[in-house]
Amino acid sequence: MPKGYWIASVDVYDEDGYKSYVVANGAVFKKFGGRFLVRGAPATLKEGQCRARNVVIEFASYQAALDCYNSPEYQQVLALRKPVSAANLIIIEGYDGP
Repeated sequence: MPKGYWIASVDVYDEDGYKSYVVANGAVFKKFGGRFLVRGAPATLKEGQCRARNVVIEFASYQAALDCYNSPEYQQVLALRKPVSAANLIIIEGYDGP
């Protein structure tokens, strides 16, 4: 079964407010088996547009990635992020090869 991924680009407008989101999201991601592969690391834009921070979170399956986002727990945490940032987020199924 292919893994699932959250791929996000985020601009933060209030660093202190965003810290509350970062502290709160860990328990939710752990519950759904999420593991950060990229978390705000330096990046070099080569094409297109992106935001200041980039995040990639890996889940055991695409369904687990969707379930995490749609969970009441994450929706509560998301309410902390929305007022202090803007984001692009996709949830995508990984590729296991032929």
